[in-house]
Amino acid sequence: MPAARSKAGQVRAGPVPRQMLDTMRRVATPEGIEITLSVAGPIPRALAWGIDLGLRIAVIYALALGVAQLGKVGLGVILIVWFLLEWLAPALFETYWGGATPGKRMLGLVVLHNDGTPVRWNAAITRNLLRAVDFLPVFYGFGLASMLLNRDFKRLGDIAAGTVVIHRERVMSGVKIPAAAPVAPPTVLTLAEQRVVLDFAERSAALTTERGGELAELVPQLVGGLQGPAARERLLGIANFLSGQEP
Repeated sequence: MPAARSKAGQVRAGPVPRQMLDTMRRVATPEGIEITLSVAGPIPRALAWGIDLGLRIAVIYALALGVAQLGKVGLGVILIVWFLLEWLAPALFETYWGGATPGKRMLGLVVLHNDGTPVRWNAAITRNLLRAVDFLPVFYGFGLASMLLNRDFKRLGDIAAGTVVIHRERVMSGVKIPAAAPVAPPTVLTLAEQRVVLDFAERSAALTTERGGELAELVPQLVGGLQGPAARERLLGIANFLSGQEP
């Protein structure tokens, strides 16, 4: 939930504790907006590749049944279609279908540029053509080694194209900040710190009051030493203030 209507002008606090997962990366978009990406590892990417391979095989099998009586002409048609499916179709899907092939979409994966912008044709074709190198010496040996040695799990094609494969952010529909009397934070919060507070407020409905209080106690500089439900209520009040309500 963006904090575009956040308040500012107070003295800055110390960082709100937030343990980032090792697969989370923060990048700045060309517009100067900081976003967090969840990088996809080798296993979900391999599963997505397997799905895409199965779909290509199914298309070729159906085509082979239709052109079986054409002899060499039919074989030529099959080879051409296989080439297009193997090398061009993935790039077309990634460019014009939200950064995902059918396999990636089924597993919630997306290809983006390193700066978080949608992948464009030149990068998509580069990363897909270089699959020929990633496949060496056998069964994506170079590609797997590259992903295991790279903190962003990039295969060689991703490195050359400047792309990264991430998990698509799940949209939470109907999420609202619980009502609470708005309270101005005692110190100024960075954008990342504001996001932590707002994330807590959005998820508080799924937590027990006791658990919410325990989490709120982790930021005593914001809740003023309050404990339990009182700490939770104070943090919810700050979240309401950050969302634009006046105290």
